Amino acid sequence: MKIGDNRPAETNPAAARERAEGAGRAAASFTTVPTPGAQAANAGRTITDDVSFMGIPQAEITPMVRDALMSLMSEVDKLRRDVEKMRTRIREAEKLADHDVMLPVLNRRAFMQELNRVVAIARRYKEPAGLAFIDIDNFKQINDTYGHAAGDAALRHLVDIVAGNVRETDVVGRLGGDEFGVILVRSDEASSLAKAQALRLLISLHPLLMDGAEIPMSVSVGAIAVDGQLDPLAALALADKAMYQAKRQPQ
Repeated sequence: MKIGDNRPAETNPAAARERAEGAGRAAASFTTVPTPGAQAANAGRTITDDVSFMGIPQAEITPMVRDALMSLMSEVDKLRRDVEKMRTRIREAEKLADHDVMLPVLNRRAFMQELNRVVAIARRYKEPAGLAFIDIDNFKQINDTYGHAAGDAALRHLVDIVAGNVRETDVVGRLGGDEFGVILVRSDEASSLAKAQALRLLISLHPLLMDGAEIPMSVSVGAIAVDGQLDPLAALALADKAMYQAKRQPQ
């Protein structure tokens, strides 16, 4: 016993050992979080108070168990990375499925989905939109005279002009062959007709340049208002009819 220590000496060695082990277990149940100063002082050293690993007490973790747990964690991490790669591929596939195989516009299926959404909004919120139907005049003649490469270039030329002169919120899609649709959001019938005519004029003023030669282009355009009264297929058919009426009229 130390001088000045008034505590009675431990006379039972077994009790003393049990008390010491209990104190050790109590201390091991706490995790010490070092302060920033302590972290700086211990720079270069790794201090771990491994009390448990994945919920298993450290005392019960044999080297074999630890290897098995580390292998499991590695497999889980690999599975997580594989899932993220799969999600990325799905997003890319969905994007490809919605776009035309040759042109940077929506394909017919995706365009009709957008038109269905616009019709539903117009029906519910009384917010009209415009629908323009565009057809290249004498497209077969361009192919026959200048070749199919010129026909493909004419399609890209039209898309560049149309997509470059509508709002980001508007939707451009290829409906098939040389036919295209444009959804003009928040646009009444008069505004839609005016925009359709403006696009027609722009295309006629900008011929296709190919191999140093100018290939004149013209289009016929029909436009209607989408007010929710017609379903998407009926609305598209009406815009198509307006386009053919415009094609029969002298420009």
